[in-house]
Amino acid sequence: MTKTLNIAQNKSNSLYWKCQFFGWGLVSLFWFYIALFRDDFELSDAIINYIFDVAICIAITHAYRTMAVKRKWNQLNIKDLIWKLIPALIILSIMFMIIMNIKTSIYIYLADRQNDSIKELFVWNPFFVWNPVLITGLRHMSIWLLAYHLYHFYQREVQSTKMNAQLSLIAKQAQFDNLSAQLNPHFLFNSLNSIKSLIIENPKIARRAVDLLSDILRSSLYETQDSTVSLEEEMGLVKDYVELEKLRFEERLKFNLEVDERLNHIRILPLSIQLLVENALKHGIDKQLDGGTLELSIKKEGNKAVIKVVNPGTLNIEGDNRIGLKNLKNRLQLKYKGAAQFEINQIENESVLAKLTIPIIE
Repeated sequence: MTKTLNIAQNKSNSLYWKCQFFGWGLVSLFWFYIALFRDDFELSDAIINYIFDVAICIAITHAYRTMAVKRKWNQLNIKDLIWKLIPALIILSIMFMIIMNIKTSIYIYLADRQNDSIKELFVWNPFFVWNPVLITGLRHMSIWLLAYHLYHFYQREVQSTKMNAQLSLIAKQAQFDNLSAQLNPHFLFNSLNSIKSLIIENPKIARRAVDLLSDILRSSLYETQDSTVSLEEEMGLVKDYVELEKLRFEERLKFNLEVDERLNHIRILPLSIQLLVENALKHGIDKQLDGGTLELSIKKEGNKAVIKVVNPGTLNIEGDNRIGLKNLKNRLQLKYKGAAQFEINQIENESVLAKLTIPIIE
């Protein structure tokens, strides 16, 4: 990953310097033409002047780029960036004017062929020289700033599109993985077997079980199309899943739920909590002879939501290799870019804690 980033950075730097030399070299050709044919510069003097023009423009704009990168201006939105660019444009243009004027004045005083009337023009009437140069600086610096930041906006959009595409693919994979889990023969056999026994004993509960199974499969198929869902929607799926599993576990499964209602409308990754609950049932409760209590709590801590799932049992050292959990970690990384954390640990009283911490997104 680091190697890929370094390669991308090197390519970006290479492109930047190519554009700098080509762009300012092209612009300075016009000034070279003026110096050679209008101001009657010697060819050697015009070439030296051309080199200095290119070097000055690159130095000024590169100084701005260094500052912009250091202050992370390329990450600002357009509204915030504009308030940075207006004073920056004025400063760059004044710098351009002063340096260009100093360069021209030095040349005039060093050139034997220049007469006293031209010298006097630069010494006593600087505004006649400075004003056009200032306007030239404003024009060229405006174009450079616009091109520079438009390129970075474009790069940000491309990167964002790629990240969203990756997230969408992984979310789809999560959907299919979850659907496969729900449709696997073991799950369906247990669910249908429980429903079959209930048809005679308690038809009302049997009908409810069919509804639950239908809702779970429908959610797996259709309600995970978006990259995020509300916590309330996710909890609806979790409750249906636990209620259906209670038909199989009967008295072996107890479920404690604690949810901060202020978080009902925050956006989370689909199937994220359901995956943790399913994992706790499959690798925890199901392996305990007497079953146990599944605890799910969702609380607000600062600007983050903390989701904890606790189940009895011992942590399998190969747990991190489970496809569902690896998929969840990948989705968290893509969606929150390191701002979300997931961990699963063995805790006291022979229990396992799965903890998910995510930024609150309304």
